[in-house]
Amino acid sequence: MPQSVQVRDGYELWHPNREKAESTTTKTIVAFVLLISAALLVIITLGGWERLQSTTVGIMTIGWAALYVLFAILVMRWNRGVLPVAAALAVIMIIFAAVAAGGWFARDKPGLDSPALPEDLLGLLTLIVIPVQALLVIVAMIGFNQAWNVEEERPVGGAPPPPPPERGGETVTGPRPEEPGTDYPPEQRTNPALIEDDGDEWDGTRPNPAV
Repeated sequence: MPQSVQVRDGYELWHPNREKAESTTTKTIVAFVLLISAALLVIITLGGWERLQSTTVGIMTIGWAALYVLFAILVMRWNRGVLPVAAALAVIMIIFAAVAAGGWFARDKPGLDSPALPEDLLGLLTLIVIPVQALLVIVAMIGFNQAWNVEEERPVGGAPPPPPPERGGETVTGPRPEEPGTDYPPEQRTNPALIEDDGDEWDGTRPNPAV
């Protein structure tokens, strides 16, 4: 069971990748292609119901379409986990459509009873399913790589972060007093010979700055 994420006071979790324009566009395209795929499957199944190989095939196809509709709803809610599943189902559907299209065109002959829709129309719709499923695979993988699930912390309401702390009520802009050389007048900082002796005796091992 996933653990809840602890958020600091004054901060909230947000998904930065979901606010990008390309992510919103991809999400909409994925949901639209899923709904188009579901509509095509329902039309083909109901239009050729009398001539399907079995009732089980028709029920399975209707369930497939219902699953696509469910995926479209989840995608609109930024559910990233269904994208690879939708892509895998689309690959399988490409194989089924490639096999079924030839069967519909083969039935378009005199003397054979036609289903609710003409066989040539059903065959054409079945062929259209193939590029639609290929498009579904592409956009689903693009959406998956956009990482919609990434979470980050930000101040509540999206306000900018607080400014850095100040020293003594004023922002530190100049050199700090503890930095070497900052306790001498400006003319002594540039001329070492003007630096006053600090009282230490010269030990002969280092040059006397007063010379």
